[in-house]
Amino acid sequence: MNCKNCSTKINQNYCPDCGQPTKLKRIDGQYILSEIGSVLNFDKGILFTIRELLLRPGQSVRKFVSDDRNRLVKPIIFIIITSLIYSLINHFFHIEDSYVKFEEGKQSTTGYIFKWIQDHYGYANIIMGIFIAFWTKLFFRKYNYNFFEILILLCFVMGMGMLIYSFFALFQGLIQIDLMQIAGILGFLYSAWAIGQFFDKSKFSNYVKALFSYFIGFLTFSLTAILIGTLIDLIFKH
Repeated sequence: MNCKNCSTKINQNYCPDCGQPTKLKRIDGQYILSEIGSVLNFDKGILFTIRELLLRPGQSVRKFVSDDRNRLVKPIIFIIITSLIYSLINHFFHIEDSYVKFEEGKQSTTGYIFKWIQDHYGYANIIMGIFIAFWTKLFFRKYNYNFFEILILLCFVMGMGMLIYSFFALFQGLIQIDLMQIAGILGFLYSAWAIGQFFDKSKFSNYVKALFSYFIGFLTFSLTAILIGTLIDLIFKH
């Protein structure tokens, strides 16, 4: 018979080319438990990813980029999951959003754009990461990392930032004390520390450059959203 995955001819229990089993086991309770266990695994999975990014982000992401891409959660999935966690906590406790905030006197396209950002942090963070990656690449151009490798770094870093926001938002909702400004400062400092550590943790200047690249990227993203909204309003007004 032929493999259902890659069409290679097989006469064993597994495909010799891609490793796909000849016959898949039926999905049952044991399968569900094993899937949950694979996600909540301290040796491989989202808990392992969080632990590694919390203790040694630079080393962990460098290893993901160059050596082993199996132990950490995929970066795009990671940032979407962590952004969803923050959004759910934010909506559940009605926390005043200070991550990406825009206030206006009347409705405008810019307001709708920022409303979309607040409702879709997972996708918005990936777009924001493109802006931050551009400035990070510019500030760290002497290092041999391409734009997409830096974007992967930022998916992990911004995902951890979302978890920091989630942690403080949860406590703010429970104890009714404003903690989100502290979360913003810690998230910013973590990002600078993680990015600087990725390139060379022994150089203090790298942490300063990381801080500036993250801040300018965030600012550029926000200004671009405002500019696009303003241009659309001007075009349709005339």
